[in-house]
Amino acid sequence: MRLTRQTNYAIRMLMYCAANDGQLSRVGAIATAYGVSDLFLFKILQPLVEAGFMETVRGRNGGIRLAKPAGSISLLDVVKTTEENFAMAECFEDDGTDCPLLGSCALNGALHEALDAFFAVLGRHTIDDLVVPNPMLGSLLGLEPGIRPVA
Repeated sequence: MRLTRQTNYAIRMLMYCAANDGQLSRVGAIATAYGVSDLFLFKILQPLVEAGFMETVRGRNGGIRLAKPAGSISLLDVVKTTEENFAMAECFEDDGTDCPLLGSCALNGALHEALDAFFAVLGRHTIDDLVVPNPMLGSLLGLEPGIRPVA
């Protein structure tokens, strides 16, 4: 299984905002830090706001920030918000398959078990778990204390 680029950067946006310690962040600064376009991040931002992970503040000094504590945002919740499909094989699809083993296939059961294990691990980790153990994260993202990135 491979997560989409959107999910990868959704998690990175959340990490950036968590590392920014409650301060407003600008999408342009986040885009610069990760080397992606503002437009790409704006597309990812909408589902994160709708899911209640992030909030936007309008106006000249506006920006984005986490809508709730980083410790309450599980990686599983983010992945389920940003991924469209968890079909690991054709037989996972709702539109059916021509496989004669459908309904009695051990492969399907094994893949479901693997997906459940994947979800269980993601459910045990939060955005906070990705940020707190890395004291250099803010510095790596250009969030030096007292120095606010502008974009």
